Amino acid sequence: MAGPVVLRGVDRAALAVALVARLRSAGVSVSASGPAGFVHALELLAPRSRRDVYWAARLTLVNRCEDLAGFDAVFAAVFDDAEFGLDPPRRAPSLGAAAASVPGLAAPQGPPLDREGLPWTTRPTSITFTESSVGADALGVPDVLPSRLVARADEAFENFDDADLRLIGTWLEQAFSRWPRRRSLRREPNRRGTRIDLRRTIRASRTTGWETVRLIRSRRRRRPRRVVLLCDVSGSMAPYATIYLHLMRAAALRRTAMAPEVFAFSTSLTRLTPVLSHRSAEVALERANAKVADRYGGTHLGRSVTSLLATPHGSAVRGAVVIVASDGWDGDPPEVLSRAMARLRRRAHLIVWLNPRAAAPGYQPLAGSMACALPYCDLFLPAHSMSGLRELFDSLTE
Repeated sequence: MAGPVVLRGVDRAALAVALVARLRSAGVSVSASGPAGFVHALELLAPRSRRDVYWAARLTLVNRCEDLAGFDAVFAAVFDDAEFGLDPPRRAPSLGAAAASVPGLAAPQGPPLDREGLPWTTRPTSITFTESSVGADALGVPDVLPSRLVARADEAFENFDDADLRLIGTWLEQAFSRWPRRRSLRREPNRRGTRIDLRRTIRASRTTGWETVRLIRSRRRRRPRRVVLLCDVSGSMAPYATIYLHLMRAAALRRTAMAPEVFAFSTSLTRLTPVLSHRSAEVALERANAKVADRYGGTHLGRSVTSLLATPHGSAVRGAVVIVASDGWDGDPPEVLSRAMARLRRRAHLIVWLNPRAAAPGYQPLAGSMACALPYCDLFLPAHSMSGLRELFDSLTE
């Protein structure tokens, strides 16, 4: 006769997240879909023994043969001394004691956890995170990042190799699905709208004997806003040029009503929108490097912004979100950039400046051109790591 179902009172989602965090801290490569697959396997299998839990985790969380030893060690450390069956909460310490060692966790309330940091009854009902933390003891769901790069979310891009940068480029294609939007003059039905749509309300009353039973409300329709990206590919930006080109390609692949525009500049301005729209990242970057003949040379920042505003593509800036990725070094006098930024400010809806050097401790914009450009910028972000890029996406969608 089969035994009772184990882990009956356990929040399987929180268990999967905590177990995956423990595995990744031990060097086991777990795919982004691993936790969901483990939870689904537990639902279908209804495990009745430790062996059932082991195979459910191994088949869904392990992708490489070389990770088997690490997986077995982590699974044994977590489940060898565990008591399956009904999980009495009173035998576990309080959540407050367990949360004291978790950075960013404040004022927790809810069911207790075991001494290993795994949720052994149910997930807490009220947990507040003050900062993002991913590690062996993290209780929150990790951000959707490549599993091999989760632990390097705050590391500067200049420390990544080409394979890691290509992996980040794939992540950027998914992360750029959130697009800045604007309110249009047209309206659309919405239950929480502030205005009553008289035409639709009267039309709906035809089915109720011309008695108005339900009010149909509307709100302003939101449409995608154009995004224009300018990337500095001079010598001082060489460590970050590749990842910013991946960012520009992720934007160029978006097929919206307001098509994005991407440009690169060093000593002159080059439009890269057609070449970066290629399906293959390798081909797109190869064509972009071939088209930008002056890459990794000097910088004419002010002259390049002026050229953008003077060309027919300068009309794309009107009402758009303009993202400038540059460290601020410029071979032109600061007054040239100041005049160009003043014109750009009058046309653009939002100006975002990405300066990877700003992440250095004690950074100050002492370069003349950078100091002249700052008063015209709405946002000034380092964007030197994956966490920095996530901050950029959050800022664009607020």
